[in-house]
Amino acid sequence: MKYLYIVAVFFIMQSCNYFTIKSDTREPIARVYNSYLYKEDLKNIFNSNIASQDSILVVNNYINNWVKHQLLLAKAQINLENKTTHFENLVKKYREDLFINSYKEAVVNQYLKTEITEDDINEFYRENSQNFKLNEELLKLKYIKIGKDVLDKKELIKLFKSTKKEDLDSLNTKELFLKSHHLNDSIWVKYSELIVKIPVFKTVDKKRILKKGNFIQKEDSLSIYLMTIKDVLNRNEIAPKSYITPTIKQMILHQRKLLLLRNIEETLIDDASKKQQFEIY
Repeated sequence: MKYLYIVAVFFIMQSCNYFTIKSDTREPIARVYNSYLYKEDLKNIFNSNIASQDSILVVNNYINNWVKHQLLLAKAQINLENKTTHFENLVKKYREDLFINSYKEAVVNQYLKTEITEDDINEFYRENSQNFKLNEELLKLKYIKIGKDVLDKKELIKLFKSTKKEDLDSLNTKELFLKSHHLNDSIWVKYSELIVKIPVFKTVDKKRILKKGNFIQKEDSLSIYLMTIKDVLNRNEIAPKSYITPTIKQMILHQRKLLLLRNIEETLIDDASKKQQFEIY
């Protein structure tokens, strides 16, 4: 009888073990109310280069921030309990928007035609040029800055003032003698950027700088500044195509993206309608 009792107890214990839920073996390192931070939660906050002392600081900061976050969350849940439904709706909407926007992004990445030809740019510019009025002045200019003690100073100034291509080519070869320069006068430059990059021209009357064909020379204690204005465009004039091309490319891609997404939406509705997957009552 005694042995039967021991065997019965053994089977009861086994059956209890069988139905008992396995206890959490994770090692907690902090608690706020019923929320726990575990040691394994810290494994992703380190990088391979962190020093031992720094790692201790990082861990302490992380734990302190976690505690503050949990305390604030608990307090907010108590004091804003009446807004729980509103917040849950916001979370639901965010989740839905996240899915939809991620799907749209995947569709755009797969199907959007990103190649933009010169004909595309020309057509868009021709049809929308009135929308590209300048809100500030543009210039085409040539500029150099040379030291007052530089060798062949007169030769450099002579080459700069010349309109001959061979003299400009020669000036380009003497780049090492120039403190700074801008010799490509086929590029449009903003007036506002010019006076920021070359502050000495702030003291020059704006009308002088914005006059086509003007030559301007300025000096300070160390340097000589030379600038020739090749062309000028004023506010409210139509922006040149070469200047606005990057913007045109962005606008063409944006239009294509909107058209693609609209076509996708229409296709989804037509397909769902044919399969009677939705009804409007």
